[in-house]
Amino acid sequence: MRLRKQQRLALVILSLLLVGGATGLVLAALQDKVAFFVSPSDVAQQRFEAGRHFRLGGLVVDGSIRRQADGAVRFAVTDKARQVDVVYKGLLPDLFRDGQGVVAQGKLRADGVFEAAEVLAKHDENYMPKEVADALKRSGHWQEQAGGGRQSP
Repeated sequence: MRLRKQQRLALVILSLLLVGGATGLVLAALQDKVAFFVSPSDVAQQRFEAGRHFRLGGLVVDGSIRRQADGAVRFAVTDKARQVDVVYKGLLPDLFRDGQGVVAQGKLRADGVFEAAEVLAKHDENYMPKEVADALKRSGHWQEQAGGGRQSP
């Protein structure tokens, strides 16, 4: 009888260790895939390690869009308090333009330029990503007509 209890206890402990180990491996694998949302003011206030992936959101600075000979596009993203220079090589969304709400996913280079791997733009005149609207509200530059009052679900 005592031997069965010990075997059962060992089995429960082994099961818990296996589940804990599997959970740890999944979380470690996801850590590289998770991209946190950051506003330009957050970038200015915090030191982000070069190469760290995150999502940068805000508005495209008027007159900042520059197309380069190598196919890259340079532009700046602002939350009306600070701005961050962005470089992106790829096809931009059709609705991408000055003053547009955007979210760019990528990494911060050592020179302080955000290297985007993906750029997303609002899909109609009444939409602004929740993260962008929240960043504009925190910076005190939210205008109801800028986001149409409606945010993503």
